[in-house]
Amino acid sequence: QVQLVESGGGLVQPGGSLRLSCVASGSIFRINAMGWYRQAPGKERELVALITSGGSINYADSVKGRFTISRNNAKNTVHLQMNSLRPEDTAVYYCNALIKSNYWGQGTQVTVSS
Repeated sequence: QVQLVESGGGLVQPGGSLRLSCVASGSIFRINAMGWYRQAPGKERELVALITSGGSINYADSVKGRFTISRNNAKNTVHLQMNSLRPEDTAVYYCNALIKSNYWGQGTQVTVSS
């Protein structure tokens, strides 16, 4: 069994920053990719950023230049530095890990509002 625990969400004003963190624990041999998805009310869950074990990175177009994903393979952690936040970034952010199956965290709320 694999558990993902996220932290770092909260309320921030437009233009502000937040840093999300996720740690994976349990029966882990090798994590192929880790990433962040988000789901806003009434919308489908969407990819925000993904990083493979080899360091390849994909970002959603809407966050390029504002968000930075990083990963520590030895500690099974992934972080998402979010800068220049906008109200449209408001969503529940989910950590994802691809091992033999997809695993999800419980989600952390990010609210961007003045």
